[in-house]
Amino acid sequence: MSPHLNIGLVWLRRDLRCEDNAALDLARQQCKQVHCVFLFDRAILEPLPRTDRRVAFIRTALVEVDAHLRALASHADAGLIVLHGEATGELPALAQTLHADAVFCARDYEPAALARDRAVAQALHAMGRAFITTKDHVIYETREVLTQAGTPFTVFTPYWRAWLTRLTNEPPSQPASRLPVATLAPRPTPYIRPVPTLQEIGFTSCSTNPPAPLAGGTSAAQALLRDFVPRLAQYQQTRDFPSIKGPSYLSVHLRFGTISIRTLVRLALHEQAHGNAGALTWLQELAWRDFYFQILSNFPHVADNAFRSAYDAIEWDTGPQADQRFSAWAEGRTGYPLVDAAMLQLRESGYMHNRLRMVSASFLVKHLGLDWRRGERFFATHLNDFDLAANNGGWQWVSSSGCDAQPYFRIFNPVRQSEKFDSAGAFIRRYLPALRALSDKHIHAPWLAKPQVLHDAAVVLGRDYPLPIVDQTQARHRTLQRYAVVRQRPPLGPLQASSADACDSPDDRGDTTQ
Repeated sequence: MSPHLNIGLVWLRRDLRCEDNAALDLARQQCKQVHCVFLFDRAILEPLPRTDRRVAFIRTALVEVDAHLRALASHADAGLIVLHGEATGELPALAQTLHADAVFCARDYEPAALARDRAVAQALHAMGRAFITTKDHVIYETREVLTQAGTPFTVFTPYWRAWLTRLTNEPPSQPASRLPVATLAPRPTPYIRPVPTLQEIGFTSCSTNPPAPLAGGTSAAQALLRDFVPRLAQYQQTRDFPSIKGPSYLSVHLRFGTISIRTLVRLALHEQAHGNAGALTWLQELAWRDFYFQILSNFPHVADNAFRSAYDAIEWDTGPQADQRFSAWAEGRTGYPLVDAAMLQLRESGYMHNRLRMVSASFLVKHLGLDWRRGERFFATHLNDFDLAANNGGWQWVSSSGCDAQPYFRIFNPVRQSEKFDSAGAFIRRYLPALRALSDKHIHAPWLAKPQVLHDAAVVLGRDYPLPIVDQTQARHRTLQRYAVVRQRPPLGPLQASSADACDSPDDRGDTTQ
């Protein structure tokens, strides 16, 4: 395609890389010269705590993008333009300053992002400049994979079959050829400056070194991928065990686009074709990610409400006791070791193993009787890889209010989950040192241990480790009573497929990003 625009401005957002970047490749094809910009958006940053691992991750990735752009260019003034402000004002102003004919960016699917983009597009159009978006963050978006009736899928298994069929027939295209150096435009003098420090945008560095999976940039993503490939054959057997190095740990890199989803899907297809036993399972997890994005796109009400509206009638516990229970859950003080270890992992590292996300979320909703939205917001604040679509989908899955959710009467037993997926207690001992001396048999439910066993392990319940804040049997009874208002499923909505009455089993629920 011959360039027909003079200058293009590529707005990097969830695609913090130079290779296999759809917006950058499209701008290269359509423009004679290209600028690249990243905006630290105050509307997004202001609500965040001043120490946030994700902001540090983004900054590290931007430093690498800036260096990559300068290395590709044939002149000294190339590089990334970095702004700090409100997108609706800063982007149109920059486009005008650069005399850009168009702003290019990858599409976003979150309601707030869509509203922002509409405002930016309107401002650009008023100036006679184009706003051009392209697909980058998913393999198939909004209505690219539909039922035979032409409606969005609301159950994963048939969606997965249709997704895989289309993928097999239309594998992801290879990335465009390397960006010609002449295409990269020199930055105007006021914008020739390094990526701002965290302090310059109002943040502080983390007091401790972030865990290895949080290292930012494409180079870090590629290193994780190289480490994962030899483990891929065992992925199906290892992915559910939090003390085993089973997942790829690429979720945060997919979230911020330091690696392309197409790169991972191409790899999975290649490995599957060569007999790798774990490749198809991993590919299915990547399809779960697409599934939740298309749910958010087609049913945007899920961002604030239950997918199945009847579930909004559930009366969740509120008041001082409910707040105390929420605090105990959030701080890892429930008295259920696997739940507490999971929450401490999240608070310490910003990461939580997917199996534990399901267990801890189910505990909050179906043991403590608290609104799933409270937990969703907590995860949104603390997860390095927070993505609205996947986070919302996961929480609605465990609360039984979402599409393809587990039945309301299916309640994760945290003790059985612990015995099955952390049988030797290795994960629990890592985050709950007070319980380290307990045997593998007793560490999953210390309150059931005989007094002599606790004495020998130097554990005093209520002092060294909390007693359970709820009884499992009583909690299950209250949950079944609470869900009585929705025991009859609501009628299907006009966009829902007839297969919505089916439900995948808990172990078929994908990890979506990990």
